[in-house]
Amino acid sequence: MNRPPHILVVDDDREIRTLLCDFLAKNGFTATSVADGQETRRSLASGHFDLVVLDLMLPHESGLEICRELRKTSDLPVIMLTALGDEVDRVVGLEVGADDYVPKPFSPRELLGRIKAVLRRTMAGPRNGAVAELRAYSFAGWRLAIAERALTSPDGEIVPLSGAEFRLLSELLDHAPRVMTRAELVELVRGRELDPFDRSIDVRVSRLRQLLGDDARAPKIVKTVYGEGYIVGVPVERMAS
Repeated sequence: MNRPPHILVVDDDREIRTLLCDFLAKNGFTATSVADGQETRRSLASGHFDLVVLDLMLPHESGLEICRELRKTSDLPVIMLTALGDEVDRVVGLEVGADDYVPKPFSPRELLGRIKAVLRRTMAGPRNGAVAELRAYSFAGWRLAIAERALTSPDGEIVPLSGAEFRLLSELLDHAPRVMTRAELVELVRGRELDPFDRSIDVRVSRLRQLLGDDARAPKIVKTVYGEGYIVGVPVERMAS
């Protein structure tokens, strides 16, 4: 990327917006700040952004509603700002497609680290020559295109994925038929070590199953291996360029 990454900061607290924009600018980013959902939509429609920092508690409509609406048309990375200790909000944020979360009150340096980590994973290129030739995965009638980061249903419908959902599904497919542990998936998808109380991967797997129409009680595509992790339970075809 030749230009600095452009971050959209969405928070109704003017002091937080000013603090974050100044801090991001000092660290090599371009930052734009808005206060609510209406301004967010205008900004997204008129400018190009690489990531959104989105506060959960906003006037008129919540950050969850904004993220849910964004996920219908875009895989733009989203980091959600949530209340300290409110696990329910974090889980719901991941369910609607947020890539990561940072609890308030937060350290600007911690948020900066999370932003850099998400952007690294989002903009990462192929890992080696063999992967560079991989065009798509085909499984159970579904198709995941790598370059386009697009999931197509057996009926030909494009199903939007967040960046984290794309990475989770592509890692599961890439390693099939091997079992992937939760710790491995957290490291690959979120770039951090597994916290014993971190259920983010389980939430994302649950959302993936919903998107794939996989029965949560008896999943066939993304199966749970109790005590170990997750595995793709259907044949996976790797389609080369």
